Amino acid sequence: MFEKRNSAATLLTGALIIGLAGCTGAGMRQSGVDVPGRAESGKTQALEAGAAMMQTNEPLEPMNVYLVGFHPMKKNPSHQMEAHHFCTQLNKDFAQCALFDGNTAKAHLNGIEYIISERLFEQLSNVEKQYWHPHNGEILSGQLVAPGLPDQADHELMKSKMNSYGKTWHTWDTNPDHGGEPSLPLGEPSLAWSFNRFGQAHAELIDERDRRMGIDTDERRKARQDLVPLANPQRGVDALRGQFSGPTEPIPGVVDSMVDKGADQRRGATTSTP
Repeated sequence: MFEKRNSAATLLTGALIIGLAGCTGAGMRQSGVDVPGRAESGKTQALEAGAAMMQTNEPLEPMNVYLVGFHPMKKNPSHQMEAHHFCTQLNKDFAQCALFDGNTAKAHLNGIEYIISERLFEQLSNVEKQYWHPHNGEILSGQLVAPGLPDQADHELMKSKMNSYGKTWHTWDTNPDHGGEPSLPLGEPSLAWSFNRFGQAHAELIDERDRRMGIDTDERRKARQDLVPLANPQRGVDALRGQFSGPTEPIPGVVDSMVDKGADQRRGATTSTP
């Protein structure tokens, strides 16, 4: 897991001293949703200005870790979206993120994600574990990035997140096509998952993000090969296997813990993994 605000700042400062060459891109992503509604009145704008000066925004201040990745919906894996995470680390084992459909002032809040360490995940019941997706595939594929950070800082941040898990609910489908319905947060929230094999994520989704933000996902993947030995088998890696169109291939180091457990049992070994 990535560290608290002061640790993140120290990491970034150190990386900046080393040099800014090879920074991960931080291009702007505009929301594709035009929310219905009337323009704000002058009175409302004045109230907002006054609130900004007199009210607190303390819960938002620590949200200084910015991650961009991709989510498929667990019940409908073909429904995928780019997710902009703005996170704060509450302690070494737990982080919380607000999710947006972009990174500009007009981006829409469309979900939340909680991130826990492997240690906390192993304390959950088997029923609860079905809601938490593994992160190793996102990291080792190069798909998850920290835009704006120098390459070394991005690498260290991803290293600290190895073997973690996320619980993500998208409360608003902010994809542009809503079949004629108003562009509002309608219906039930959707549980999101992670991509755990090459070929599961829509190639055009990754390509468009990389072009806009100046990121090379393939180069990011190659630079993270030293993290493969750190990867433990994770629960949920194969949860969506076979539910994507087109061929898929394994991501080196990304193994489902239940498959690994079954192999151990077939060899007559024992395991403490629930």
